Amino acid sequence: MSSKLLTIDDLADYLGIPKNTLYQWRTKGYGPTGRRIGKHVRYRPEDVDTWIEQQGAV
Repeated sequence: MSSKLLTIDDLADYLGIPKNTLYQWRTKGYGPTGRRIGKHVRYRPEDVDTWIEQQGAV
């Protein structure tokens, strides 16, 4: 096990955006890939960093 999975609150703080924005992105298929763990959604830090890097490439 490498690193702690991020919650929606963790990710919102990390990106500096509102939690509701992340929920909207998720319904539209945008944003970092989230993984469902039971009834919770978690984000791998590696996936978040990859997604951020891809945003600069557009």
